Amino acid sequence: MKIATFNIQNLFHRDKSLVNIQAGNAVINWLNEMDHLMRKYIKSANDLDRIKDLSFLLGFEKVSRKSYAVVRRRGGELFFRGCHSSAEIKANSLTDWNGWVALQTIPVDPVATQNKARVIAEVNADVLLLQEVEDRNSLLEFNNQLLPEFNGIPYRELLVLQGNDGRGQEMGMLTKNGYQIQEVRTYGNELDDNGKPIFDKNLVKYEITTPSQNKICLLAVHFQEQGKDKENCDALRFRQAQRVTEIYEQLRNQGQEHVIVAGTLNAVSYCFSLAPLLQKTDLKDISKHPSFNVAGEKEKDAGYLHMNAYRMGLNIKQRDYLLLSPEMFSRVKNSGLNRSAIWPAIASRWPVYDTIKNKKQAASEHPVVWGEIEI
Repeated sequence: MKIATFNIQNLFHRDKSLVNIQAGNAVINWLNEMDHLMRKYIKSANDLDRIKDLSFLLGFEKVSRKSYAVVRRRGGELFFRGCHSSAEIKANSLTDWNGWVALQTIPVDPVATQNKARVIAEVNADVLLLQEVEDRNSLLEFNNQLLPEFNGIPYRELLVLQGNDGRGQEMGMLTKNGYQIQEVRTYGNELDDNGKPIFDKNLVKYEITTPSQNKICLLAVHFQEQGKDKENCDALRFRQAQRVTEIYEQLRNQGQEHVIVAGTLNAVSYCFSLAPLLQKTDLKDISKHPSFNVAGEKEKDAGYLHMNAYRMGLNIKQRDYLLLSPEMFSRVKNSGLNRSAIWPAIASRWPVYDTIKNKKQAASEHPVVWGEIEI
């Protein structure tokens, strides 16, 4: 079985709040320009458009994530829906609407989308876990139309469950070659002591059968990312790691030997917030396996940044993990990460696809982590 996990950072469109704006010294210029435009007594249409652009660049936008307008399939007409009501009002002359609706997402560069398909086709995993998928329909289109363009075999089974985030950061599970999803359970409804979801995105348990009818339990995770409030982010991630540890131990106590915990943990392995999962269990990180390698790299220690292995320009900070129970780890035959679709940082250099000319054309900021397991 070949299994892979990949934070794809959306397929076709991405929420504005998730896009990193490289501001640098331009912030002062943007502020001065905004101040100049706001002081103008009469503003042209171009001025208003520029103010909207600057508001986004400076982070002034405070857009609710709740739907205030939806486009239905019937005729492609626009319907308004209140945040606290399920009633829909068709947009027409009676509703006094004939303008535009601001979109909360921006399109992903088409070349980047192609590179996402290219790296997935190259890895060619039997079981593929994706993080940050916008919705099922997007994944269906990507699977059926984009993958074949790069000689990729479309996946037979595909599943996307909506989580708690609301910004298109769902997790997708895809299987093929006789691997089947038998059972699914979400832990997204679990609350902490304050009544807030423990998992800000989701935690999903899949039971997958192999062609030989062996059963694998896969816990798909996506922990809290690092934000400006580091203390609270670490605290939430620590609680998430605790809960995953509890579930993993329950599975082990029930006699489950073939258990995998995979996804984006959003912290390096030596971060205290991941201690419950990485230090208090018998889970083993596949990046520590002797077979672990980096596609296109021949240098020693090229891969993830471990405390005992750092080389400028080769290592990248680990955020994505493939954790295996001891029984699964002992069956690993080959493993590695593929970062051919990542745009290197200024001080880093590694081989990338010739279709990547700048950061926007990169498939993701995350590598594909994969393992071949004999089961």
